[in-house]
Amino acid sequence: MKDEYIKNAEALRAVIYCRVSSTKQKLEGSGLESQEHRCRQYALAQGYEVDAVFPDDASGGGDFMKRPGMVALLSFLDAQPSKDYVVIFDDLKRFARDTEFHIKLRREFQKRGARIECLNFKLDDSPEGKFVETIFAAQGELEREQNRRQVIQKMQARVEKGYWVFTPPVGYKYASDRVHGKILVRDEPIASILAEALEGFACGHLQSQAEVKRFLEAKPDFPKDTPEGEIRWQRVQRLLSHITYAGYVEAPKWSIAPLKGHHEPLISLASYEKIQERLSGKAKAPARKDISDDFPLRGFVLCDDCGEPMTSCWSKGRSKHYPYYLCDTRGCESNRKSIARDAVEDGFAEILKSIQPTKQLFALAKAMFIDAWNMRLSEAQRDKDEVARQLRDVEKQIELLLERIVDAENASVIKAYESKIAKLEREKLLLAEKVDRIVPPKGRLEEFIEPALDFLSSPWNLYENGTLALKRTVLRLAFSEPLRYSRDSGYRTAEIALPFKVLAEISTSKGKMVEPRGVEPLTSSLRTTRSTN
Repeated sequence: MKDEYIKNAEALRAVIYCRVSSTKQKLEGSGLESQEHRCRQYALAQGYEVDAVFPDDASGGGDFMKRPGMVALLSFLDAQPSKDYVVIFDDLKRFARDTEFHIKLRREFQKRGARIECLNFKLDDSPEGKFVETIFAAQGELEREQNRRQVIQKMQARVEKGYWVFTPPVGYKYASDRVHGKILVRDEPIASILAEALEGFACGHLQSQAEVKRFLEAKPDFPKDTPEGEIRWQRVQRLLSHITYAGYVEAPKWSIAPLKGHHEPLISLASYEKIQERLSGKAKAPARKDISDDFPLRGFVLCDDCGEPMTSCWSKGRSKHYPYYLCDTRGCESNRKSIARDAVEDGFAEILKSIQPTKQLFALAKAMFIDAWNMRLSEAQRDKDEVARQLRDVEKQIELLLERIVDAENASVIKAYESKIAKLEREKLLLAEKVDRIVPPKGRLEEFIEPALDFLSSPWNLYENGTLALKRTVLRLAFSEPLRYSRDSGYRTAEIALPFKVLAEISTSKGKMVEPRGVEPLTSSLRTTRSTN
């Protein structure tokens, strides 16, 4: 009698299972709390004592063993095989929305001696009851699949209209707009940092993915992948290949080719294409990790005896460490012969300071820049007309190929036409963007020229006060090739970049500006002071 009483008491123990379909519903809604409340009321009415509650925030479709709450529930039952539990849940849809896994889950509970009870459905183990239960489970699966289809169709239609519908890429966030609804907007300062990195890789200032990685890791505001402040290589590759940053959207899994998006781009499509060309081209060696602020010229200064890049090191003296540059090439006359860091870097400072133009020369260069800019504007308008003509030609080719596809019957021919159309569509996007960008809008003069003028006016100041990345950029922009250094005579003649060559030729030229002559009477192109008489 006593044993029967204990068995009945154990049979009155229960656990509750409740589930919502997503983490968002868990955080923003009250579905889990309301389900648990209803299940506890039911347990109280039935005289059950609730031992535990197992919540889930996962979709009901698919394998129930991928639901953490359900796995924990089954493990709880396995840990207490001598006890018979009642598993309570709110609705049959909370149990499983997949007919196959619904049946499998029922068997798992049966193997553990657990009985399941649903608040909104009376479970019956009779043949008729099992049939009805299966029908309801199938209905739940049907609803889930229909909901999934509707969501995909809406997302697909949204992409086809030029909107991004997936998780926002790094540098963007979603915002509500009265016209567009939910749309991507720039997430500052991350967007500006990423735009600088992408443009730097496109133009070659950042020569490798390793340099892009180091550039982003050096920015405190850019999100990192690890607590140590590292960004993973896979993420760098995704950033460089994401067409969303060029202002376009695509969905290859839905066969949606790139379309012009409504969000603001971080870079132009032309820059994006340059990035893809560089990614698909010959891979560059990763940037050396041993280039540091201690030796910014490492790898850029060559040994004059063998022509190989010099390395660097700290050498331990009696009381402190001393910095040196040296050649580490076997067989070289200067192999392992150290040169004091100050000698190498002071000599470089003199070279960089010597190419810095005077204020008068800089003013003349600025005037020349402005004249060249105005000339370029008139040329740009002519170029715009030519690109517009090319765009019309491409559109005609696409129309012609579409007509041929309609008449074609051979599958291989149709596939070839489709491939050609895809290439032309890509070319069409590039030409369309070029038409919009080829003529700079008013106000872009300062945006384009001022950074270049700042660099030309003070390369040494930028180098001396800049970060390591900026110093390396100054080296590549100021000199057309690496510098050669001799242990005996110092630096050889430096090959400076073209802008500094032009400025040097102007400053050393002995010629004078002459009055322009033609068929018209003499006119002056120079400023003169005239008498009012």
